Amino acid sequence: MNILGISAFYHDSAACLIQDGKIVAAVQEERFTRKKHDFSFPINSINYCLCEGGISGKDLDFVAFYDKPFLKFERILNTYLTFVPFGIRSFVKAIPLWIKEKLWIKEMIRKELKYDGKIVFTEHHESHAASAFFPSPFQEAAFLTMDGVGELATSSFGSAKDNKLNIISEIHFPHSLGLLYSAFTYYTGFKVNSGEYKLMGLAPYGEPKFKDLILSELVDLKEDGSFKLNMNYFNYCAGLTMTNKKFQRLFGGPSRRPESRLTQREMDIARSIQEVTEEIMLRMAKHVYKETKQKNLCLAGGVALNCVGNGRILRDGPFENIWIQPAAGDSGGALGAALFVWYQYLGNQRNADGRKDMMQGAYLGPKFDSDYIADYLNKNNISYVKLSNTEIPGKIAELIAAQKVIGWFQGRMEFGPRALGSRSIIGDARSLKMQETINLKIKFRESFRPFAPSVLKEKASDYFQMDCESPYMLLVAPVKKEIRRELSQEQQKLFGLGKLNIVRSTIPAVTHVDYSARVQTVDKEYNPLYYETIAAFNERYNCPVIINTSFNVRGEPIVCTPKDAYECFMYTNMDYLIMGNFLLEKKEQKPLDRDIEWLKEFELD
Repeated sequence: MNILGISAFYHDSAACLIQDGKIVAAVQEERFTRKKHDFSFPINSINYCLCEGGISGKDLDFVAFYDKPFLKFERILNTYLTFVPFGIRSFVKAIPLWIKEKLWIKEMIRKELKYDGKIVFTEHHESHAASAFFPSPFQEAAFLTMDGVGELATSSFGSAKDNKLNIISEIHFPHSLGLLYSAFTYYTGFKVNSGEYKLMGLAPYGEPKFKDLILSELVDLKEDGSFKLNMNYFNYCAGLTMTNKKFQRLFGGPSRRPESRLTQREMDIARSIQEVTEEIMLRMAKHVYKETKQKNLCLAGGVALNCVGNGRILRDGPFENIWIQPAAGDSGGALGAALFVWYQYLGNQRNADGRKDMMQGAYLGPKFDSDYIADYLNKNNISYVKLSNTEIPGKIAELIAAQKVIGWFQGRMEFGPRALGSRSIIGDARSLKMQETINLKIKFRESFRPFAPSVLKEKASDYFQMDCESPYMLLVAPVKKEIRRELSQEQQKLFGLGKLNIVRSTIPAVTHVDYSARVQTVDKEYNPLYYETIAAFNERYNCPVIINTSFNVRGEPIVCTPKDAYECFMYTNMDYLIMGNFLLEKKEQKPLDRDIEWLKEFELD
């Protein structure tokens, strides 16, 4: 039984192939087109999934699409009619694309795939719920989905057991936690649908000075986590921006110009909306527990990528266990739609073992073998040294300890927004300067953004206040007090970005200014070479923690192919690149002909 899942036309288009209930492949379209958050029909992703499964479009039994386009179109039309005449500019911009393309998805699927079989359209939050529960390790659980908006729902919760989902309640547009957070992303000068991570990372530099204002003027929050937004302050229903002039007056000025200097006001606003978001997430989780009486919780939807909020639910919420879909955003909707067809639509049996999920570490994308990599290197006269599998861990551990920044390209590419040790940039977490070096000289991004630690699974509780696994880098946990360093009185008085370059622990490069870390626990079963490399670093240097950040520069997707990896390596200040068994040293490489103008759009003030 071959089931193809597709998500497209909003952001993060993706495809997923399920064969007899097993996830065979899943990937985002952006990785092939090199357009970040590409929303186009994911033909490259579909072709990859079919190739990985050894089939063609004619061999598919079902195709599942992650939402219902006509219901979404109805909501959009009703919104414009509600705000006539103010939405005319937005209407004129949006409707032609719907008429030309988005309403004819069934015809597009048949044409592109040469497929004449059954096409199933799941509801958007149904897809999120399916992506949260069906791959989880739980046979029975509650689920909570939170995002911008699907057809009409913006959040939903329910209970699930065996192969069935039951959605109990929803919050509807325009009242949306995801859009509320995106409104503040926009107002603080970051890009909607990609800058939310920056807002979350900026929050610890500020104070929650605007939290009460947000809760009194913008959000009518109830004890059960339900809420209504005061739409007098927002412009996303009818306009081309997220906020309006009334919103600007409320917060004392216009939105920050992108790339301009960050001020304490933006930091305080970031902290305020982050705390409000966490409070809403926590109240929702407590209500879900009260209504479902389940001990396990599954999360999905774009808001579930707020790993600080997830950490709050884990630490302060009532659930014994939580599991978060690694591709929690719209890309994961492709997976959810396909699994919904397999389990709920077709009624196939589901057996979860309570320990392992179905995601295979999220390593579900393309893989390039040694012959392919060697052929690419040799054809392009690229200098390298070949290492055996047993040599790689020790050699890379030595380079990390020597303060080298290394591009790590191994195995199947990750599905979802996080690099998990297949397409990563790695470095020494003990380094005082590594965060600044990688941010400014490698990633070309803002200096305040924190890095995640990859830590051996069995050593995580020695460094972080957590007693569970976090394989997908979706939980923030406090750094343990035993490895923290106390701040002097002068350091405690610092505010804003003045807090940045202070050594707060024995692993300063991955310790955020609030003593938190976005943890990835590394399991030998799913990524043995990455595990063995960190283990070698621990054995030689007594530290089971390294820096792990995604293998890309700001504004570009994570690298997919050896060509992507080599070009990113060459146009940044990385010291080494390990692709498969091939180690490349920067100083041994010939300069590329490509114009260095390529980098100018990534440079910071």
